[in-house]
Amino acid sequence: MRGRTSEGRLQALDAYLLHHERPLLTRQDGDWARAVFVDVGLGEQPWTTLESARAFREVNAALRVVGVEADPARVASARVHADALTDFREGGFTLPLRPDETVRLIRATNLLRGYRAEDVPGVHQVLGERLLEGGLLVEGSTDTSGAVGVSHLLRRTGSGLAREALLFHTDFSRGFAPVLFRDWLPRDFRRRVKPGEPIHDFFVYWTEAWSAARAGGHVSPPEAFRHSLQGLSRRVEGLVLEPWLLDHGYALWRPTGGVFG
Repeated sequence: MRGRTSEGRLQALDAYLLHHERPLLTRQDGDWARAVFVDVGLGEQPWTTLESARAFREVNAALRVVGVEADPARVASARVHADALTDFREGGFTLPLRPDETVRLIRATNLLRGYRAEDVPGVHQVLGERLLEGGLLVEGSTDTSGAVGVSHLLRRTGSGLAREALLFHTDFSRGFAPVLFRDWLPRDFRRRVKPGEPIHDFFVYWTEAWSAARAGGHVSPPEAFRHSLQGLSRRVEGLVLEPWLLDHGYALWRPTGGVFG
């Protein structure tokens, strides 16, 4: 379970979702009218859940938010902040949802770092069971301040839960080099950055592109980031080079057929 989550730690994820997943946050037709956002793992205080609720309600004022935590004391403390649209419930990966609730978005960040890598796909499946088709599960890790993070983006499709993309983010406060992300990869990739693994090749190519960018005079962290991704895109399929993403420190890798397992 999450420990002392600092305020603002997940604001970069909020910003990405508001920019790239606004239709998911605002959709109101059919079952989507009662579809909630679920934040799994509150930490000692529910700051990140409350921050996300405020941010997402700027585009969907009626959005219901459910914070889920396994520790009863933390749930009791969080309930001080509950209101008509915000609820806090005791539970785990099998989400404690009401029969009439559907789910549009689930976030489970900084929860699985202590789990075995082979257990991660099963946790994803359990978490994603209640997602509406088209709904999204975000699962990954950040550093303690939220300056650096990497997340799985898993989409509910008609045939199941698809590993749609990996999302990397840095705010450049720690500089930039691709190696910065290695310690914050999702749990199932963290020990796989080694020869013979696709994620190893990804980082080798990105590091080579970063070195070439710096040799070409693009030495500031934002410039090196942008130009390294442009170089990487010539060797790796599926990088999304949208200007807003690059300008704000996001690397979105969405390979055809999904992210390898």
